[in-house]
Amino acid sequence: MSSEDLEKYEAEMELQLYREYRDVVGLFGYVVETERRFYLTNHVDLQPRSTENGEMYFEVVMEDAWVWDMYRPARFVRNVRVVTFKDVNVEEITKSDLEMPPTDGGRPSE
Repeated sequence: MSSEDLEKYEAEMELQLYREYRDVVGLFGYVVETERRFYLTNHVDLQPRSTENGEMYFEVVMEDAWVWDMYRPARFVRNVRVVTFKDVNVEEITKSDLEMPPTDGGRPSE
């Protein structure tokens, strides 16, 4: 397999993943971003923790999540637990975030 074939395969996989994301995002209430993964979920519990020597880390528990990872054969996961020393971003998805922008550039119709 040439490097061009590999790049084409990865581009096709990423496009397929984006299409799947677009199809499922409306089913979820939260977006969770960690250093390594991007998740959609309806239940997220983020708990700051500290080690014995005072270092801060985060424990994130999610239920019924969808994982953005083109190398996973199954992206729906019943339970996820992430422990990380890096930043974690949790955002609530509002339905207006899911609406497509007008195709006319936002100009009002006449």
